[in-house]
Amino acid sequence: MVIMLNPFACRIFSDVAGDITIVVDGESFLLHKFPLVSRSGKIRKMVADAKDSNSSKLELHNIPGGPQTFELAVKFCYGMNFEITTANVASLRCAAEYLEMTEDYQDENLIVRTEVYLNEVVVQSLEKSVEVLSICEMLPPVAEEVGIVNRCVEAVAVNACKEQLVSGLSRLDCNGESDELKSGCLEWWIEDLSALGIDYYQRVVCAMGRAGIRPDSITASLMHYAQASLKGIGKFQIWNPARMKSNRTMAENDQRTILETLVSLLPNEKSSSIPQNFLFGMLRMGIMVDASIACKLELERRIAFRLEMVSLDDLLIPSIQTGDSLFDVDTVHRILINFLQRIEDEDNDDCGYESEGLGSPGHGSLLKVGRLIDAYLAEIAPDPYLSLQKFIAMLEILPDYSRVIDDGLYRAIDIYLKAHPMLTEHECKKLCKFIDCQKLSQEASNHAAQNDRLPVQMAVRVLYFEQLRLQNALSGSSGDGFLSQRMSSGVPSAAMSPRDNYASLRRENRELKLEISRMRVRLSELEKEQMFMKQGMIDKSGNGKTFLTSISKGIGRIGIFNGPTGGKRQKSSRKSRGDGKTGRSRRYSVS
Repeated sequence: MVIMLNPFACRIFSDVAGDITIVVDGESFLLHKFPLVSRSGKIRKMVADAKDSNSSKLELHNIPGGPQTFELAVKFCYGMNFEITTANVASLRCAAEYLEMTEDYQDENLIVRTEVYLNEVVVQSLEKSVEVLSICEMLPPVAEEVGIVNRCVEAVAVNACKEQLVSGLSRLDCNGESDELKSGCLEWWIEDLSALGIDYYQRVVCAMGRAGIRPDSITASLMHYAQASLKGIGKFQIWNPARMKSNRTMAENDQRTILETLVSLLPNEKSSSIPQNFLFGMLRMGIMVDASIACKLELERRIAFRLEMVSLDDLLIPSIQTGDSLFDVDTVHRILINFLQRIEDEDNDDCGYESEGLGSPGHGSLLKVGRLIDAYLAEIAPDPYLSLQKFIAMLEILPDYSRVIDDGLYRAIDIYLKAHPMLTEHECKKLCKFIDCQKLSQEASNHAAQNDRLPVQMAVRVLYFEQLRLQNALSGSSGDGFLSQRMSSGVPSAAMSPRDNYASLRRENRELKLEISRMRVRLSELEKEQMFMKQGMIDKSGNGKTFLTSISKGIGRIGIFNGPTGGKRQKSSRKSRGDGKTGRSRRYSVS
């Protein structure tokens, strides 16, 4: 927009000596009173006051935009041509307000001319609105008072909403497309918003939420803003615990403010899909800059909402406490508490009397988290600074039904015992109590039976349950003894409330289905062993003596338990009693 007023004004005053000097921030302007007082109410009042003191020098303090903007305002008063742009319209509007260049002194004064440009050009464009907003950050509060900031904020939100509606599937509605295409569709305005300061950015995002911008678009903008403004949120985050001790710089305080603001702007977790690695990056950054407790707890809660989608690397948060464990176990523990609370709330929200059972989405998530935590425990177990109390706290937080088999748990405990050889016998027993010997696989049972790091009682329990399991399997039993033990509390008490009865039935049903899953695992193992035996018999069928010997040894192993397996099998068992003892000794030998 080019200002073209009086083409003769410059010629009129070019030959007339200046009669007033105006000083703006130390820079002097030799000017003429008449064109200035005809358009500026402030200068008119100052000139009138100066007549009493016979002074021809005026000083203007804190004029918006400084000497450069004042020079443009003077050109307007003289009628000289210049262009109003998005780069100068905000400062010109504020300077016009400061100089009182209203319609009371002359028609189409500078305030009106800048307002026309703002309304007809700036607010019609998202990019121009963002550019003007970024300039307003460097102007005094008068920019807020004259309404430039509010208009630009609302303009950004409205224009973004229009673009979203017009673009449709080709821009923002990319749910059915690949992640690469969806990411490309969401980058049309977030790049511009990253230039804003956090205060104005917060106002823009809130306005977008009110205007109906998609939560995924807002999430993409928040992620881009965080990566542009916070050092270390990306993949190559630098973790420097020593910096936590030093006095925080202004930049670190700014990063703390930015992080806390961005966390407060995150959309509702049910309406958006925020990547877990981004949340963990924010959490790590929050720990580094010592963000508020509320901020870190909010991030932990959001992570727990979809904990089953977390990777092991995400959970390995370094600790910043000197003399403590290498990893931040307390944070992971709190995340687990939030996750279990979510599962419990989902169960309570189910008002029907059909139990969700083992195959429910909630229990499926719990099984995934159980495997994840077992891997996490195995990863942190070698840490020599990890206290027994913290390790046990992580062991006991998950319920029994979160694991179908305890192989991962056994592995983690075994690694901890190996890395902490100074544990007492009592402490070793305390650790091994968390292992359910009935839930160990054949391979894990074999390892545990020969593991000299385990207490003797643990090895005995493993051998006992292994023998009992094989006896039941060979005698044709389906593990009814195990199931009957777990059903002992299955009959609800009449003194219990209906809600408690329902909860008890749900627990029993879950345990029964979990036991069935374990039995299926056992059956699969037995089938593998049977196939292995058959293959061995086929391989040795060429040598009659070897073949008969392998059969007799196999029958001898079956005869260990002397179960009621039928006449012919019992007869074979009696004939090979001596071989059975040898087989038992070989099977359970500890090397």
